[in-house]
Amino acid sequence: MKFESSVLAFLLAGLLAVAAFAQDLPPDAAAGSLKGRPYSPYADRGFPTQVFFGDTHVHSALSADAGGGGTTLMPRDMYRFARGEQVTSNTGQPVKLSRPFDFYMLTEHTDGMGVITDIIRGAPNIMSDPDGKRFHDAFAKGGDDAKEASIELIAKFSQGTLSQALLYQPGTSGYDNTWRDLVQAAEEFNTPHVFTAMIAYEWTSLVAGDNLHRNVIFRDGPERALQVVPFLMSPPAGSADPRDLWKWMQAYEDKTGGDVLAIPHNPNLSNGRMFAPNDTFRDGEAFDVEYLKTRQTWERLLEIQQTKGDSETHLLISPTDEFADYETWDWANLDVSAANADAMIPYEYARGILKEGIRFEAEQGVNPYKLGFVGGSDIHTGLTTGDDANFFGAFTWMEPSATRATTVAKGNVALDISYKGWQYATPGPTAVWATENTRAGIFDAMERREVYSTTGPRITVRFFGGSFAPEDVHTRELARVGYTKGVPMGSDLIAPEDGTAPSFLVYALRDPIGANLDRVQIIKGWVDPATGDTREQVYDVVWSDGREPGADGKLPDVGNTVDLTIPSWTNDIGAPELGTVWTDPDFDPNVHAFYYARVIEIPTPRWTAYDAVRFGVDMPSEVKMITRERAYTSPIWFTPSTD
Repeated sequence: MKFESSVLAFLLAGLLAVAAFAQDLPPDAAAGSLKGRPYSPYADRGFPTQVFFGDTHVHSALSADAGGGGTTLMPRDMYRFARGEQVTSNTGQPVKLSRPFDFYMLTEHTDGMGVITDIIRGAPNIMSDPDGKRFHDAFAKGGDDAKEASIELIAKFSQGTLSQALLYQPGTSGYDNTWRDLVQAAEEFNTPHVFTAMIAYEWTSLVAGDNLHRNVIFRDGPERALQVVPFLMSPPAGSADPRDLWKWMQAYEDKTGGDVLAIPHNPNLSNGRMFAPNDTFRDGEAFDVEYLKTRQTWERLLEIQQTKGDSETHLLISPTDEFADYETWDWANLDVSAANADAMIPYEYARGILKEGIRFEAEQGVNPYKLGFVGGSDIHTGLTTGDDANFFGAFTWMEPSATRATTVAKGNVALDISYKGWQYATPGPTAVWATENTRAGIFDAMERREVYSTTGPRITVRFFGGSFAPEDVHTRELARVGYTKGVPMGSDLIAPEDGTAPSFLVYALRDPIGANLDRVQIIKGWVDPATGDTREQVYDVVWSDGREPGADGKLPDVGNTVDLTIPSWTNDIGAPELGTVWTDPDFDPNVHAFYYARVIEIPTPRWTAYDAVRFGVDMPSEVKMITRERAYTSPIWFTPSTD
């Protein structure tokens, strides 16, 4: 006992001496040569450290083109599903996500908000209107009758021929009650740092069937959002002109002190109108600088892919890009009332749009199309299911069945246009690099464009531009290096004073439950100063399996492990992670340019392959059975020095 007490006293004295010694050290001595940085690499971080995945564009039964087609899932059902709970689909099938979403944005259509509920229940004001009664009767029959009625309702709205009785306006009880309930539902399910439910809506602008839709996203809660009602397309409470939407957004911020942004989507269904080179609302006159600045202020993002087609690029824009023709929808406008034309293509796909933005900046000093990339499902079943093995379709008629892939979705006999269920794509999420999973954290990441889109898998991607050394990619503190020596995706890159070429640090990690990665590419776009023509180049910057480019400069294909009889694939090819530092070999310090990264997976089975096996059907030869999933980072823009 005496021995133990002596030992204890000795140890205690030693500890006290160490403590006293530590207190006597100067503050920087304990850190040694860390130059002001804490020893812990995770302490005092001021940059985003987490990537969150979510959907920025989805509809419940409260949207007329969803509820009319048989969707019964309501907002609260959707939020439960998005945060990971099992629900029953609109056709009575159990469905659950492989992993919950981190955030969710329910974007109901603005025009006629609340009317579909009254149409389905046969409200007196609806039944007294010929269009209303006819739609009610068709929706009540269900099946193909409901599907065709839903298509007709969209077409009538698109062409401006829908009965005024069905265009509910703010100030009516049906409209106002629906908006209040949507805001309240988001508030009920918003759990900061766990699951973020943003308040949002879809401004449903159409001009002769050409899509001009924008999703309007609030940073705010109900205390601000309920001070207003959504902006419509239909007068008197709306307009089809985006200028008027931007005025509404400015008025909202002025009135409430809040913050909103708008996300254009599906330019591939706008017949060139959404990003037209001149003002289609002003008889084709040129855009002035004020317009360019205003658009740059309110529209900082573009929905680059969704279930109705991928909008990254097109073979007419990028004929030498072997990955350009991916889930392409280029037949017609939104309601299939007018066919697409080749001249429209450059204004319908992100790569062409970004190049037009560079042209505006070179000519007028303002780039209205500095657009970060987000995904968005545009699912009308209330079920965002982006996994190919778990795809519940874009509309209720597309929920899993033996015939959904070959069912005609929509068409126009006079234009000889028809497309089928198999041509819909599984949608991908939006990924945001944020400091926290809250409304403020998610919104601020979107506003600074530190976001990217995937076509389904949860691939992790970092992309920085600046002055990097080759060894920088080997650090496991890659983000600290990226933010210290450069700028992240979505940013502007300042010209080096000595005119040297910038370098780019890119790193990609496969989805933990997904496929390996084939390669990472950097896409560059610029305007030729000699001719004024836009140019582009796709660079393979890092790839798997030790392949070497051929004499033509092309990288050999990674291979294919897909077994369509299961269906499945193996990760015997590809790599779980890829990263590099790349310097532009064709850099010109006097030329405006943009750069973004594209990550390509190895081949995997498409949702149609899972249908073929599970339902035991032989798919027609035209049906795509294999896919190459990918991720698109927001661009980084280079601006020449004005000195």
